[in-house]
Parts: sequence; C-alpha cells; structure tokens
Amino acid sequence: MTPDEPDRIIHADNLAVLPTLPDGAFTLVYLDPPFNTGRAQKRQSTRHVRVEATDDGELVPGFGGGAGTITGFAGRRYERIRGDLLRYDDRFDDYWGFLEPRLVEAWRLLADDGTLYLHLDYREAHYAKVLLDALFGRECFLNELIWAYDYGAKAKRKWPTKHDTILVYVKNPSTYWFDSTAVDREPYMAPGLVTPEKAELGKLPTDVWWHTIVSPTGREKTGYPTQKPEGILRRIVQASTREGDWVLDFFAGSGTTGAVAATLGRRFVLVDENPEAIGVMRARFANIEGVAFQEGADGAAEAIATEAVTTGAVEPAEAVERVEAVE
Repeated sequence: MTPDEPDRIIHADNLAVLPTLPDGAFTLVYLDPPFNTGRAQKRQSTRHVRVEATDDGELVPGFGGGAGTITGFAGRRYERIRGDLLRYDDRFDDYWGFLEPRLVEAWRLLADDGTLYLHLDYREAHYAKVLLDALFGRECFLNELIWAYDYGAKAKRKWPTKHDTILVYVKNPSTYWFDSTAVDREPYMAPGLVTPEKAELGKLPTDVWWHTIVSPTGREKTGYPTQKPEGILRRIVQASTREGDWVLDFFAGSGTTGAVAATLGRRFVLVDENPEAIGVMRARFANIEGVAFQEGADGAAEAIATEAVTTGAVEPAEAVERVEAVE
C-alpha cells in the first residue's frame, strides 16, 4: 500500500479480497466477525493435529506435510484431517472453520510492527485464545481487553452478561508499535485519592474499558445493528498506529474503523459483503474525500469511484451510479 493510493471500501467476500492485498501492508488489523450464534453453517467437519517440526525443519515421522496442511506462524504445523475439530462443541468447529483462513490472511497482511485486534463475545473468546496461541505463538499475545457496558435487559438467574472480549496479538513482540501517550485519557474513578494535577489530567485506560454502546439517539448512530462505538475504535487506532499508517477491517459493517481512521489521519481498507453495510458506508463516507468504492475483489470499478470522490468532478451519489454501471 502506498501513500498515493485511495482509501478503499470493497463490496465483496473478504476471503476473495484478502489474497489480492500485499504482504505486510497494514499496521493495524481490527476484526469484529459475526458472533457465533450456534447456527450450523455449510461445512466439512475437521480436526487439527499439531505437528512439531524437528530442528532441521522436517516433520515428525508419521505426519505428512501434504494437501490440507496449515503452517502456523510460530513454526508449527497443523494437518487438517477429516473428523472432529472440537468434539466438545461442534458449533465452535463451524465457527473456527469460518474464521481460521481469514485469520491466517490477516497475519500475512500485518506489518512487522503491526497488531491484530480480534473482537469476540464471551462464548468464543476462550476457545479462540487457545487456538490463536497455537497458530501465531503465545509470545505474540499482548492483551485481553474487556469492553464492559451496562445497557439492555438483564438476566435474573445468572450474572448479566455485559461485556465483549478483544484479543490482541502482535506480529513481532520485539518491534510492535504501541503509544500509550497518544490515547485519550479517562477520569479517575476515585479522583480524591490522587493529586489535583493527576485528577485533571486523567488516567490511561487499563485493559478493562467501561464505555457505553452506540446511543440509539446519538450522532454516531447509523442504523446498522452491530455498530460499535467510535470511542472503542479510537483507543485502538490511537495506540497501535501512527499518522499515515494503513488500517484494515474486513468485517467492516457500518464502517466505524474507517471513520475513526480518517479522523485520526490514518489510511484504511474496509471490506464487507453485506449490501446493507455498503449502503450505510456510502452514506457515512459521502463527504470524505479520497475514498474509493470498489465492487468485487478485482477492483474494476475503483478508478471511477476514486475520481468522483477525490476530484469533486461529480457528487458521491453519482459516483455510486457510475461504479454500479461498470458492473
């Protein structure tokens, strides 16, 4: 990715788009995939057998490296064998089968100083943590962030579930970028216990983030059902990127990652295959210059959309019509 390329919003299956993007192009990959509802997907049941390599790189005898083998980024190998991945919960088998190839691509696309943020709900975070440690290397695990909120109905027969989990992994534990001084500070919960100067300055957030959901009547609201608040993405982008860095979100939804990136002077690529999400983003980015809307993974319509937005030659709505005409 180069500075003269436009920011892009791509309407396509992300698994078709990701192989077209260059290695190590993004300093930040933020992913908010659909939460696992337990609904069975079209699938082949598989299980992963970890295969250790010898010092000379050969596989342990008895395990081949043939078709279906996944090479882990921590030097381990996984042989995909038809059977059961997780005999304890085949619903997660479906979900992991969906996520795994996309996570492998995300890791390839991260720069050496890059960071992956994976946003999950409580049902999947623990499974995913174990498998991501094996896939990427436990030494690359940086944080488990807890986003806590207090909104909506509350259970009466258990502690109400009011948090999401964000797993954070770095491409290289020695070189990753993290700037805590760039993050917006928050008020002390007990300001009387610190000096007036500290209370006025505020404190850096910890790994537990108390933040409201998107207000149903607030300015951020786009109407997209899974929209995440800008405040959550703002912290992530501030801490893990510099001005001009490229940010990738290939479950883009309402486009909050791109909106925050644009506000902070970062570059972005957003991908989503849902036409409703693309419609929301067309409206949300209509007045932001330099954004190209692309239909399909091949990018055939990119130049037309870019010209419309960057030169001001036509209105954003007309650019949309031109893109669709190409298809």
